[in-house]
Amino acid sequence: MTDPSRHFEFLAEADRLKAVDRANVLMDLSRPENSAEHSWHVALYGLVFGASDRAIRMILLHDLVEIDVGDHPIHLAHDAEAVRRAEQAAARRLFGLLPDGAAQMALWSEFETGDSADARMARRMDHVQPLFQVLAAPRPLPDHMDIVRANMTQGRAARLLHEWPEAMAAAQALAEGRAVAGDLARRLAFLAEADMLKSVLRANPLCDGSRPENSAEHSWHLALYAAVLAPFAAPGVDIDRVIRMLILHDLVEIDVGDVPLHSQSGQAHGSASVKAAEAAAARRIFGLLPAAQAGAFTALWHEFEEARTPDAVFAKALDRCQPVLQNLRSGGQSWRDYGVTFADMERRVGVNVALGAPALWDWLRHEIAAVLPRN
Repeated sequence: MTDPSRHFEFLAEADRLKAVDRANVLMDLSRPENSAEHSWHVALYGLVFGASDRAIRMILLHDLVEIDVGDHPIHLAHDAEAVRRAEQAAARRLFGLLPDGAAQMALWSEFETGDSADARMARRMDHVQPLFQVLAAPRPLPDHMDIVRANMTQGRAARLLHEWPEAMAAAQALAEGRAVAGDLARRLAFLAEADMLKSVLRANPLCDGSRPENSAEHSWHLALYAAVLAPFAAPGVDIDRVIRMLILHDLVEIDVGDVPLHSQSGQAHGSASVKAAEAAAARRIFGLLPAAQAGAFTALWHEFEEARTPDAVFAKALDRCQPVLQNLRSGGQSWRDYGVTFADMERRVGVNVALGAPALWDWLRHEIAAVLPRN
């Protein structure tokens, strides 16, 4: 496969999920959560609570239809059949952009029907994340607490009393102002801390140029890149390990912030001081988890950073690809801000992308040349 144009068209369209607001708000109450960063957070829940690779792929896809139909808050009345038909139509349109979209459509449909063990696990993560986003917030909104209590007793989360009683016991404790103990408490503390990544702004804009992208929605988009651009990976690359790396890779920015690739300050991308700060952040953030899980996540993060294994080389290539597409669609917005030249792109981006996915760099290089002339 040598032509990724349809894959990139789908990924650019997927960028629009970052503009779909949900009824939930961030844990600091600063703004509504959007459906892209929600999808990332739910995927992180899946990693933490042992979801299968298939379940995590479902989570990455599950809300894409909201690009066309929007979010439907659980506490409001809806015509369920009309919503179902609209979402089916949206799925056909969106996955129809891909040359191999039938496989993604099937995975989305499996999530919707919830008939498999993987789909049930994915849906469990999707339904529990909004609960703890409210319950673990420092000062949850009273009306959101009312919605959560109703959801736990008579809404879609009520079934979790039987499916996942430990989580629901923790939710009930938090709703009553009681503490949660043990490994579950550590996992929930990590997931609550992760919510802060949604407030880390990047240099890159959204494809429509309307605002800066944040690091949580970037991480979701990159994981989706891995699932969609898998045909361009080298033989032997484990795409599901790549997805897991990309879900985790920017969590250190909670402490360090985004360091733009093209920055030229003393805190430049890849400098010794930045690397030391990121390693310290990894120890702190992953250290919130139970020890064995903290070690596994930290090792996966280091593997990505070192970019020596085939999985990490492909992951790093995608991490360089995605900002290129954002800039191509926004007219080179951040490239202008940082005075980026074609030579800069070849040196700072092309080397990594060509190493991990040469066909992607061939395509991107041609597109970049139309925006950043070589002379």
